[in-house]
Amino acid sequence: MADLHIQINRDKGGIAGQIASELRDSIRGGRLTPGTRLPATRDLATDLQVSRGVVVEAYEQLVAEGFLISRVGVGTQVTPKTAPRAAPRQKTPPRPKPVRRASSAPVCGPFYGHRPTSPDLSHFPRERWLAAVRHVLTTVPSEAFDYGDPGGVPELREELAGYLRRVRAADVRPENLVIVGGVAQGLSLVLHVLSRQRPVRLAVEDPTSHRQAPLLRRAGAQLVPVPVDEEGLDVRKLSGDAVLVTPAHQYPTGVVLSPPRRAALMEWAYAGNRVILEDDYDAEFRFDRDPVGCLQGLAPDRVVLSGSVSKALAPGLRLGWVAAPPDLAEAVRRARGELDLGSPVVEQYALAHFLRTGGYDKHLRRMRREYRRRRDALVRALAEELPEVRVKGIDAGLHVYLELPAGWDELRAARVAQELGLSAEPVGPMRESAGPAAVVVGFARLPAHKALDAVRGLKVRMSGQNVD
Repeated sequence: MADLHIQINRDKGGIAGQIASELRDSIRGGRLTPGTRLPATRDLATDLQVSRGVVVEAYEQLVAEGFLISRVGVGTQVTPKTAPRAAPRQKTPPRPKPVRRASSAPVCGPFYGHRPTSPDLSHFPRERWLAAVRHVLTTVPSEAFDYGDPGGVPELREELAGYLRRVRAADVRPENLVIVGGVAQGLSLVLHVLSRQRPVRLAVEDPTSHRQAPLLRRAGAQLVPVPVDEEGLDVRKLSGDAVLVTPAHQYPTGVVLSPPRRAALMEWAYAGNRVILEDDYDAEFRFDRDPVGCLQGLAPDRVVLSGSVSKALAPGLRLGWVAAPPDLAEAVRRARGELDLGSPVVEQYALAHFLRTGGYDKHLRRMRREYRRRRDALVRALAEELPEVRVKGIDAGLHVYLELPAGWDELRAARVAQELGLSAEPVGPMRESAGPAAVVVGFARLPAHKALDAVRGLKVRMSGQNVD
């Protein structure tokens, strides 16, 4: 049994991940040779003064990755076929190095993200995702990597259907799901199908994401702005053939579509045989309220549900889904085949494994706690330093909506916030009608200990003073 030298930083957290990383480095570097037997989990836990469950988690992670094997009666040992040079360090994607800053840099540095809805990519579960990919590459038959169903890998659609039923109260079956390259592509495909016979008059929330408008128009939609108030989309002012809504957490205002408005929206859809496009972009992250089920679960024959892993994991994965009524789902699947033959297969199988083994749920729980901590720090700093700013939309999601005091210019406020390292955008360009000066600010990439300095910097700069 090996006597292990493992260093852990108890202040850093993530002890299981640290132990796994130390062991992984020792195997790769040859310090632990193939066949070396490791201490029992209880013994190593005693040595490190951690709980046994933490060591068990670390061992299980490395077993899943192929670095260790565990057999009854033999214990846990370094996989015999894993020689020190079998997985050279240079082939492993390097972790991003921290950016060094000159002393004249802004208080927070302009590196916390470019969009208010962006997640913190430094928390992407690299090790667990790597384990999922390793599992796929060692278990999936070669034939699975051929051209497949443009609607997506069946295993992923099966897992997603169960997840959406369990977490989002959706009414969806695997055959009604189409795997796409994110919500943007999903919406484009749906509108492409709907507009084949004639242009679609699409009602959109006002304000709404200014990035979506060109995409929607290119897909064949004629946009009809509909105002949003404290209860969400004003259904009384709806017109058009279809509507695009963000009911769980409206972007950018952060309001939740109220129950009466939900009922009225359903009536509007059924009365005119209309389609509701539901963008469920950040519904997994809720903090101060109970979960809000998706609209699709209320009217699966009228609602097209779009979602992705862009906020939960990373936008760069380009993995999303569309859940639609059967006829429309089939048309979207065919359109996907005509466009580019479908999504990357390995990533689909990896996500299916990640969902099936509970890794996705565990990551979401972890990030929900972290994002709440960051949100609380930002909201507290705003209350202390800028009480005249009205903070809205904080119950869920990754951004806050700030109505600015009289005399503040939102373009300047957004620019100053960006210079201080905040993910901020002015709301004016998102509006068709007039509204109060406001900015939307993301907090997912703002460390909690940086929030107060950032808000103080905003206060000083917006008051016309100079930063020391």
